[in-house]
Amino acid sequence: MKTVFFTLAFLLFTTISFGQTQTKPTNTVQQKKNSENAIYQLFPTQNYWTFIKLDTRNGKMWQVHFSVKDDSTTGELVLNSLALIDKEEEVNGRFTLYPTENMYNFLLLDQISGIVVQVQWSLETKKRGIVSVIKPID
Repeated sequence: MKTVFFTLAFLLFTTISFGQTQTKPTNTVQQKKNSENAIYQLFPTQNYWTFIKLDTRNGKMWQVHFSVKDDSTTGELVLNSLALIDKEEEVNGRFTLYPTENMYNFLLLDQISGIVVQVQWSLETKKRGIVSVIKPID
């Protein structure tokens, strides 16, 4: 009798545990599908008030600030105003950003050519923009 009780208790505990760890389905996949062909995308930074806006066709980027209190801190700062490819090579969704452990640095990936560029955002003009193209190590 004890064996049956413990078996049923174990099964009940297991069922409840798995039920609680299941995540609710989200629209993340649908949002990704919708944004794959988007011209512009916003990428969050670790700063609550700062996003990076990316033109996914050509790699142009802006640092976007917003505020809930004061409009003076709302606006866009240029990170990269020059297209990284020729106009004829532009394709929606070609470029995407990946965050790094450093809250100010992102990696910009050209998903067609595989080129990776280090990008840094900052409130200081001299510290924001493209830092370097990451080249293969010989």
